[in-house]
Amino acid sequence: MYVISKFLVRLLSSLCNFNRLASYSTLKLSFSGSFSPRKLEENQLISRQPNNSRDMLYKGTTTVGIVCKDGVVLGTDTRVTMGHFVAHKQGKKIYRIDDHLAVTIAGVVGDAQTVVEILKANANLYRLNVGRPMPVKTAARMTANLLYNSRAYPLILQALVAGVDEQGGQIIVLDPLGSLIEERCVSTGSGSPIAYGVLEDEYQEDIEVKEGIRLVVRAVSSAMKRDIASGDNMDVASITKDGFKMLNEEEKATI
Repeated sequence: MYVISKFLVRLLSSLCNFNRLASYSTLKLSFSGSFSPRKLEENQLISRQPNNSRDMLYKGTTTVGIVCKDGVVLGTDTRVTMGHFVAHKQGKKIYRIDDHLAVTIAGVVGDAQTVVEILKANANLYRLNVGRPMPVKTAARMTANLLYNSRAYPLILQALVAGVDEQGGQIIVLDPLGSLIEERCVSTGSGSPIAYGVLEDEYQEDIEVKEGIRLVVRAVSSAMKRDIASGDNMDVASITKDGFKMLNEEEKATI
């Protein structure tokens, strides 16, 4: 009887040790990143979520900006889409902020128009308070701060802040989270890969505004032919020391 009892005690002790070891192993596997049914289910749920950064970046449009020897040139298509539906055929995507400053928009129209109106108001206040136009980099930094402070609920906007000041022509690219990248030749929106094919082949840093307008027209036109979310018409604007100028229909027809 004593021998049987001793055997049972040893057996129970071994089982307890095994259970502790099994619990430890399970815990270790869970934290070490090895296979876990629960983790597998979580990963499957994450993989089914939309790629928000991609969706924010490639909204349906094409915008182009280049820095020239004597200014900057901007161009956009005019198609406004809601998914696969063409909501408007003559949408405005180039906004004059001041005589020396402009913005192009790609993304959600309501978010973009809100940012544009805030930038316009602050550019006017800067001119009144300081007595001179707002520098291009200052306008870009202010817009970046606005986007960054809204990152919890992002303003879905990719913008080109472009202009001419004491430092010459400049174009600064902003993403929905407020990062800043200065470029001399850039395109945004769903048609940008097609536009880049033209820009990379033909752009030169010493190009003049007159020839830059022709290059921007060719880049936007190519995107409109191949990107279904870009089309209908195009707007082209230039900014030089003489100020902001939007090309009219007659001028575009002669290019």
